[in-house]
Amino acid sequence: MTALTVLAAESPSLVQSVDWLAIAPVVITAVVGLVVLVADLFVAERHKAALGWISVAGLAAATATLIPLRAGGRSTFCLTADPEACSYTVDHFTVVVQFLVLAGALLTALLSVTAVRDTRMPAGEYWFLLLSSAAGAALLPASRDLATLIVALEVASLPAFALVGMRRGDRLSSEAALKFFLSSVTATAVSLMGVSFVYAVTGSLHLTQVADRLEDVPGQFDTLAMAGVALTLVGFAFKTAAVPFHFWVPDTYVGAPLPIAGYLSVIGKAVGFTGLILVTVIAFPAYSQIWGPAIAVLAALTMTLGNAAAVRQSADRPNSAVRLLAWSSVGQAGYLLVPIAAAAYSERDQIGSTLAYALMYAAVNLGAFAVAALVARTKPLHRISDYRGLYAERPLAALSLAFFLLCLAGLPPGIIGLFAKVTVFQSAVDAGLGWLAVLMAVNVVIALYYYLRWTALLFRAPEGASAAEGAPVRTKAPWPVAAAIVATAITAVVLSGAPQLVLRVASGSLFTQ
Repeated sequence: MTALTVLAAESPSLVQSVDWLAIAPVVITAVVGLVVLVADLFVAERHKAALGWISVAGLAAATATLIPLRAGGRSTFCLTADPEACSYTVDHFTVVVQFLVLAGALLTALLSVTAVRDTRMPAGEYWFLLLSSAAGAALLPASRDLATLIVALEVASLPAFALVGMRRGDRLSSEAALKFFLSSVTATAVSLMGVSFVYAVTGSLHLTQVADRLEDVPGQFDTLAMAGVALTLVGFAFKTAAVPFHFWVPDTYVGAPLPIAGYLSVIGKAVGFTGLILVTVIAFPAYSQIWGPAIAVLAALTMTLGNAAAVRQSADRPNSAVRLLAWSSVGQAGYLLVPIAAAAYSERDQIGSTLAYALMYAAVNLGAFAVAALVARTKPLHRISDYRGLYAERPLAALSLAFFLLCLAGLPPGIIGLFAKVTVFQSAVDAGLGWLAVLMAVNVVIALYYYLRWTALLFRAPEGASAAEGAPVRTKAPWPVAAAIVATAITAVVLSGAPQLVLRVASGSLFTQ
C-alpha cells in the first residue's frame, strides 16, 4: 500500500478539470437534442409541434452562452504533462465559428417548424438529428486534436445524411441521401488514413504538438508525412464542396428538404472550412509548400466550375432555383478557399478574410433559402421562372431576395458582399497570388449574369396563368418563415450599413488565448 501511495504521489495526475462554461454551447445543444428525442416518446401527435419550439429555444440558449465567452482565452481537457496541449480551446476563432453555426442552425430550425408539419416528417427524429449535427458543428472549431476533429466532423455529418433522406417515399430524397452518404464516407476514410500517417510520424494527435514535430521530420519519414498531410485535407475539402469533391451538391440540395439544403450550404461549409483552417494553419504550417498550392488550385477550379454551371441553369427546368443556389454555393466556396491558400504564403491571420466572408454568406444565403421555402408553398416545382412577378405578389419577400442576390453578387446596395469580396481579393494580392486574384475577378463578373437575371425576374410583370395551372394562389406566410426572412434581411442591411461589424474579423488575431 505504501509503495502504491509513493508511486501515485510521484506520477502526474490524470484527473482533468472541466471548464463547463467553455463547453456550454456544445453541451446545451446536445442535451436539448436528447431531451427532444426522449420527449417524442411521450408527447401526443397533436402536440409534436412543441418539440420544434423546444429545439428553437435550446439553440437560442446555446447561442446566448457565447456572450460570456466572447473574450476567448479558455481551454479545457489539457494534457497534465503539457498544459499547452489541449483538446478544447475557446479563442476568437472558436467564438466566431460557433456563432455562425448556432445562429445558422437557429434559422434552419425556424424554417423547419413549418416544413416538418406540412410534409409530415417524423418530428422527434428530425429535431434530434438537426440538434446532433449542430452540436458536432459547434464542437469542431474548438477541437485542437486530430481525433476530436474527426469525431466532430462525423457527428456533424452523419445526422445530415438522415436529414437529407427524411422525406419518406420520395425517390429524389433517397437518392440524394445515398449519394451524399457514400461519397462522404469515402472522403472520411481517406482522411482517417492521413491522420494515421501523421500520427505515425509525430506520435501525437494534438495540433500544437503535431506542428512542432513536423518541423523536424527525419528524411526517411518525409514522404509519409507529406502523404498524411495531403490525405487529411480530403475529408474537409469534401465538406466545402471544393472541386473535384463537389459532385454530390446539386442532387443533394434538390433531394433534401429546403431548410436542410440551406443548412448544408452554410453550416456544412462552415464545418469544412473550419477543419481546413485548423489542420493547415495550426497543425501543418511546416508543409505549407504542399497544401498552399493545392488549395489555391482547388479555389480556382471550384469558383470557375461553380459559376459556369450556375450560368447554364434553365429558368423553366424543375428545381432550377435550388440547383442555381447549389452551384452558386460551389462558386462561393471557391472564394472562401482563397484566404486559406493565401495563409500558406504570408501569415495565418489572412484566414480572418474567410471568416468575414463566411459570416456575410451565411446570412444572405440562408435568407435566399428562406424566401425559396416561402415561394415553394404555392409553387412546388422550384423553378426560377416561378419567381417572375414576385414583387407584385409578395413585395417584401421579393425585395429581400433581391437584396440577398445583390449581396452575393457584390453589388450595391449589398455593400457587405462587395466589401467581403474586396477583403478576399486583397488577401490573394498580399500573398502574391496575383493569378488567383485575377481569376476571382473574372468569376465575380461571370456570377453577375445569373444573379442579376434572377433579380430582374422578380420585378417583371407576372405572366398570366395557364388554364391548366389556374390563377396564382397567395397564401399567408407562416410566421416562423417570415421571421427567418426578416431576421436575415435585417442582418444583411445592418452589415451593409456597418460592414466593420464583420470585416474587423479579417484584421484581428483569431488564435489568441
